[in-house]
Amino acid sequence: MSRIRSIAALVAVFVVSIVAAGSVAAEVRIDITRGQMKPLPIAIPDFAGSSAQESQIGKDIARVVSADLERSGLFKPIDPKAFIQTVASLQVQPRFPDWKAINAEALVQGKVEGTGDGRVRVEFRLWDVFNEAYMTGWTLSASPADWRRLSHKVADAIYKRVTGENGYFDTQIVYIAESGPKNDRKKRLAIMDQDGEGHRFLTDGAELVLTPRFSPSSREITYLSYYRGVPRVYIFNLDTGRREALGNFPGMTFAPRFSPDGNKVVFSMAESGNTEIYEMNLLTRQKRQLTFNPAIDTAPSYSPDGAQIVFESDRGGGQQLYIMGADGSNANRISFGDGRYATPVWSPRGDLIAFTKQKGGQFFIGVMRPDGSGERLLAEGFLVEGPTWAPNGRVLAYWRESPSDERGRGQSVRLYTIDLTGVNERVLLTPLDGSDPAWSPLIP
Repeated sequence: MSRIRSIAALVAVFVVSIVAAGSVAAEVRIDITRGQMKPLPIAIPDFAGSSAQESQIGKDIARVVSADLERSGLFKPIDPKAFIQTVASLQVQPRFPDWKAINAEALVQGKVEGTGDGRVRVEFRLWDVFNEAYMTGWTLSASPADWRRLSHKVADAIYKRVTGENGYFDTQIVYIAESGPKNDRKKRLAIMDQDGEGHRFLTDGAELVLTPRFSPSSREITYLSYYRGVPRVYIFNLDTGRREALGNFPGMTFAPRFSPDGNKVVFSMAESGNTEIYEMNLLTRQKRQLTFNPAIDTAPSYSPDGAQIVFESDRGGGQQLYIMGADGSNANRISFGDGRYATPVWSPRGDLIAFTKQKGGQFFIGVMRPDGSGERLLAEGFLVEGPTWAPNGRVLAYWRESPSDERGRGQSVRLYTIDLTGVNERVLLTPLDGSDPAWSPLIP
């Protein structure tokens, strides 16, 4: 029986069939328990190439695929120095005893070829070493400049085949880049690939920007910007670089979030000292009030099917989480633990809601089911806040602030990711301090 493990967070037992040449080679049954996950040893040799350019692209692809999978915490790439079979001979046929000898459980075989029109064709195959069985693979053509995206697509395909879950590597993260002293902080809108590469600033820092959010298409971002002290909501098009003002909303506390179909946004707005939740139709620009309560209702987030909204409110006397219909009906409290709950975000899968919790002077990032059951805290610190979901609903990004000394020195704000086991926490490196991340859907 193959030892390749199928890994699915929050699932006690997950079964996956490894199919080779149209027949079932093995069925793997894995018992998954929190904090006891052993990464899968995987061999990722350089992708072969005939020319110097193709060979370099092949090396770069293998490096990025290896980094993507290792960062997930579910795979353990084997040191290439241990490889016995050469890249050239691997293109003929894998010598499985050579890979078994170094305890590889999965093997990636790939090559890069020029197509004669200035493009390159990338081919990869994933092998189950112990069963000596083909698992998956594909061939794609693209510009040589797009080799990094092709790498992420390879990693996504491997992740999905082994775990049964969709990958999340061909994505981007938009966030607030911060610099300057604590009392005069410059905040710029910035975007990067999920691994920190391809970083660029979208605004110049002349205006304060807050709470960026992606559209369902991943090609538009909505955010709040203060121009001469007046808050305005903008939609920024990543393809054209143009931005459009959605409207002026004095007192808005959070930028809008798109509906799953991208046709509406939901947001909170303060009028006459009262903060309520509103919805705006992006086609007609008409807004509609959804909540009518003297308490503070804010931080709304749609369910994946667009039928419900989760939000935070102090209508019960403390800061807690509530769910209501998308039309504002039937609001019900779902959080009942100790402490205060804030910034809820519905998982793309619909099975969980992430949140920030404050209790006993500490902050936590946690998740619970939509009915409020199954609360689990994944990360904690002096200040951790602003969870955002990867598109597969199995990894979260958030920001963590470290305290400063009595002179205001030593403070830092950094982005982190963590999976639903609560064990695989990773820092996401950025050129400047970073806060308030938002994770894109898979890039089309």
